[in-house]
Amino acid sequence: MKLSIVVPVYNEKDTIERILSRVIDANVYNMEKEIIVIDDFSTDGTREILKKYQGNTVKIYYHEQNKGKGAALKTGFGKVTGDAVIIQDADLEYDPQDYEKLLKPLIDGKADVVFGSRFMGGEPHRVIYFWHYLGNKFLSMFSNMFTNLNLTDMETCYKLFKKEVLDKISIEEDRFGFEPEITAKVSMLDVRIYEVGISYSGRSYAEGKKIGFKDGFRTIYVIVKYGLFKRRPA
Repeated sequence: MKLSIVVPVYNEKDTIERILSRVIDANVYNMEKEIIVIDDFSTDGTREILKKYQGNTVKIYYHEQNKGKGAALKTGFGKVTGDAVIIQDADLEYDPQDYEKLLKPLIDGKADVVFGSRFMGGEPHRVIYFWHYLGNKFLSMFSNMFTNLNLTDMETCYKLFKKEVLDKISIEEDRFGFEPEITAKVSMLDVRIYEVGISYSGRSYAEGKKIGFKDGFRTIYVIVKYGLFKRRPA
């Protein structure tokens, strides 16, 4: 089997080398790895750093204007050739050493899609931003009301898909609305969805965190947009 790791990047010059090093070194049950990086028109020097990583294992693609995380993932999904696909942010909040935890339900033949939850299990978490935590819990609950899933962390970056599942989904949202959109669309497929606990090292706004409260309002709109009248059967 081959694992495709899709890394959307925007202005991450301080972390991009460290995250790519961790992705390259991560254990994945001896599977072949394909790393696909999409630079979403970075302007801070990230592009110049990425050029030295272009090779057989790491493939770099560049947007010629900033389009958003969803658009970058759409580009990346169109390039993958693996049997399974996972999303990796470039900001060091998520640890590639968790890949095997996410892969296990798939390898064991139990799951077609796996979400990595920051809010379950006994893995270490950095303590930061109560209101973000509360907002994430609310958005997950609100999403669950429309999808009839019981996810604890809909907004998680770590989402793992069998390639055949991803091929059935058309992504429309260009920015952070990607998370509730793909969750809604996965919920309508006849697939087995698992959730596993992961570690999380959240960063502060001073350290470069980008998502804000206005993105939360957009998420509510997207949940309703893709979930209304499309609820998963009880």
